[in-house]
Amino acid sequence: MDAWRKVVDLIERVVGEEDLLAVSVAGVRTLVPEVAVLTPADIAGHTRALLAAAARALAARRGPTGAELSFVEDLAVTRAHQGVPIEAVLRAIHVAERAIWSRAREAAAADGVGPELLLDARELYDDWAEAVRGRLIAAHRAANADQAPARDRDVALLRRLLDGGSAAALAAAEAGLPVTGGLWVAVARPGGAAAVRRALAERHRPSPSAVVDGLLVAVLGQAPSPRAVPDGTLVGLAGPAEPEELTGTRRLALAALTAAEATARSGLVHIAEVPALAAIVDRADLAAALLEKHRQAWAALGANAEPVARAVCAWVEAGGDTNRAAERQFVHPNTVRNRVLRFAGITGIDPGTAFGAVDAWWLCRAWLARP
Repeated sequence: MDAWRKVVDLIERVVGEEDLLAVSVAGVRTLVPEVAVLTPADIAGHTRALLAAAARALAARRGPTGAELSFVEDLAVTRAHQGVPIEAVLRAIHVAERAIWSRAREAAAADGVGPELLLDARELYDDWAEAVRGRLIAAHRAANADQAPARDRDVALLRRLLDGGSAAALAAAEAGLPVTGGLWVAVARPGGAAAVRRALAERHRPSPSAVVDGLLVAVLGQAPSPRAVPDGTLVGLAGPAEPEELTGTRRLALAALTAAEATARSGLVHIAEVPALAAIVDRADLAAALLEKHRQAWAALGANAEPVARAVCAWVEAGGDTNRAAERQFVHPNTVRNRVLRFAGITGIDPGTAFGAVDAWWLCRAWLARP
């Protein structure tokens, strides 16, 4: 086999490995806080496209094509509109790059790829990546320059509202919001920020909104209609509250968003719809204690740990309906039943009881959410 073909096959196999994307996304969410606010699907989609483009470039021994650079520009504009700094975008790409080349080095010898050939491939990749980074930086800066004045005004106003106290009442009056009768706070992940802002602006005026600290935040003078949220979008909502109380109201809206994400909901979700779930997912300290207590149970489950955890989550979310849980998991009902029993036997948690179901779901979700 041609020597270069060997290194191409190695890189293509590494990029195509089933868990590489998951590892890369988990690494990005852990190491780059500014990107962690995005949904895993958003991060995964762009990461997958970049990895595939890099593999194609290596195979052809070329620099980036016009189509690849166009995709990079779109990514830069998207991240700029989401409020993600260019430094964070570049760090996220670096995390994915490190995952690829780390695996490639581990597998190179077994594939008959010598260190010199692998170095040649890495140098070619670096040339491709340098051109990509240059276009990314330029497009991100241009997008920021276009939207900077209006965005800065919106962010400044939102920060004054969300700081609470007397300053919030003054900011509400400046924004044209009612200072009595209660305000509502809506939050969404920045991936769908533009669509959510347009929808809220069409139905609720005034409705100051901006990406603040990595999340789209909007303050409304009345409760939004569920129809104000675009299909397939998730928005957390809290209120009504006085302007002075908006700091806590934003925290509740974010808790609603996080709780709804945990059960794959979409649409407009008020904190009062998911209070217990919000209380659970907001307590990372208790989740850590739960993980530590059952660390040996995870190890004992071995290769079956993840399928067992997914089955338990599906079973609890289906209200203990084995058939419905099996349909969600695309497995036989007996498989779900056996996995739930296996979980109960090894952890001592009975998912069939009220509090046992909560503990089982919480533990399994924490298992699945780990990097």
